[in-house]
Amino acid sequence: MVAQIQIRRIPFDAPWDWLAAGWRDLCSVPQVSLAYGAAFAVLALAIAAGLLQFGMQSLILALAGGFLLIGPLVAVGLYETSWRLETGKPISLREVAFAGLKAPGQLGFFGVILTFAFAVWVQLAFLMFMLFMGSRVLPPANEFVPTLLFTPHGLGLLVAGTVVGGVLATIIFSISAISVPLLLTRPVDAVTAMAASVEAVVKNPKPMALWAALIASFMALGTASLFVGLAIAFPLIGHATWHAFRSLVVQNEP
Repeated sequence: MVAQIQIRRIPFDAPWDWLAAGWRDLCSVPQVSLAYGAAFAVLALAIAAGLLQFGMQSLILALAGGFLLIGPLVAVGLYETSWRLETGKPISLREVAFAGLKAPGQLGFFGVILTFAFAVWVQLAFLMFMLFMGSRVLPPANEFVPTLLFTPHGLGLLVAGTVVGGVLATIIFSISAISVPLLLTRPVDAVTAMAASVEAVVKNPKPMALWAALIASFMALGTASLFVGLAIAFPLIGHATWHAFRSLVVQNEP
């Protein structure tokens, strides 16, 4: 238990219930949820277009993965929407868009941490490419997968990138799984929220591993659809994360 934040043990299949609840929230206020999803998809598409413009299309997948690291913070309005649905409060895009003002200092600090993690992710991607590819130029997108799978340096990059990326993603997931909803609903600091999030993951390793896999799968499908699918996948995961928070944290309300 971290600073009076009590974490429950949950069944292995709980993440499926979170997704179902998230889908209900999305369908209840599609105008708000899909607006958030469309904004996220446009931002991801803009990053991909920028990489294409500079001939760095082979880094799209790496940067897309890193971009997801800041997702928990970007989804703050979706958490607010689910909370308003839960409590029967009125919902409008304008109101939920400024939900982060509830805890601007702590959310800002947490945002700095996630942004730093994103920067580290990007630097590691470039560093590993240089280590395994040497002075070779970035291959075009249609040659990138064959290079990864059928050349020694490509296989080395694939294995090392998967291991390093997996470790970093696990760390970020652990500190951010329920941190932002906690900061929105409890008078706690960012460090306490991250510690509680880590406790939730450590206390429920199997269901949280399933939850991480579901998040990765939905977001990968959204990315594979030329980012169009992110308009649905992102708000679905955002709403479901609120229900994950509600399931994992013992609430103090009467």
